[in-house]
Amino acid sequence: MASAKTRTHLVWDWNGTLLDDIQAVIHATNAAFAEIEVAPITLERYREMYCVPIPRFYERLMGRMPTEAEWERMDGSFHRHYTEQRVACGLTAGVEELLIRWQHAGRSQSLLSMYGHEQLVPLVRGYGIEPRFVRVDGRTGPSGGSKALHMERHFAALAAAGGPAPEDSVVIGDALDDAVAAAHVGARAVLYTGGAHSRGSLEAAGVPVVDSLGEAVTLAETFSG
Repeated sequence: MASAKTRTHLVWDWNGTLLDDIQAVIHATNAAFAEIEVAPITLERYREMYCVPIPRFYERLMGRMPTEAEWERMDGSFHRHYTEQRVACGLTAGVEELLIRWQHAGRSQSLLSMYGHEQLVPLVRGYGIEPRFVRVDGRTGPSGGSKALHMERHFAALAAAGGPAPEDSVVIGDALDDAVAAAHVGARAVLYTGGAHSRGSLEAAGVPVVDSLGEAVTLAETFSG
């Protein structure tokens, strides 16, 4: 029988976790704010204020909810500028080695992101890491939405293929919604400080918080199914 360690499945987040894109996100966010003459923000303020859904994040920064027309302009601007800036982004340091080591140990891993599926898959393939995952799922609906429901669908698809159950899985991400989504399906979570949130914000989730993905994987290895 396989050990608990061998059974453990990793569900990786993409933006801010496997992909080191936080500077591109800040640039695109400030471009979106410029659309409606809102002052730019720093990385530190972004990490302190960030939340989902994104309109709620904008409300926290603006002091009011953006109108539907403003949201459409801001969302369009964000995605245009992010796409331009993303080409200069690389994988987070050490990611390729971590993915290879987990796979070669006979363990499985998948990728779940709120980034658009049609854009995500070619990106993952382009970075040469697609073969490390048993499944790659990006968002298929409009921007925003619930990562918890997306996680639910992800595990349903894994189960249909004879894959792991949530209770044998660890979600590794950089945002509070990763922990919420993990809890929704009954998985564990480890949160990484290199992305969207400050350490203090992440610690509010009540799950382990680490400063490197290597630490996240090491911790995931200690979790039993």
